[in-house]
Amino acid sequence: MSVAEIRQLPLREKFQILEALWADLGERVESIPLSPAEESLLDYRLQRIESGQTQIHEWDEVKDSIGKK
Repeated sequence: MSVAEIRQLPLREKFQILEALWADLGERVESIPLSPAEESLLDYRLQRIESGQTQIHEWDEVKDSIGKK
């Protein structure tokens, strides 16, 4: 499927593709080396979560809220 074809899909189908991609990437993430800059950014983001400066939102909630504002 080409990018042009994906752009023509309904939003719900795009989310299904996105979820399948994330699942596949999640299975492979440990084998992807991170640069020092990427590690630093992830550490920074984790620190913000742990300190309460930012929040994590459940994907299903975010997905359901898209387009409702």
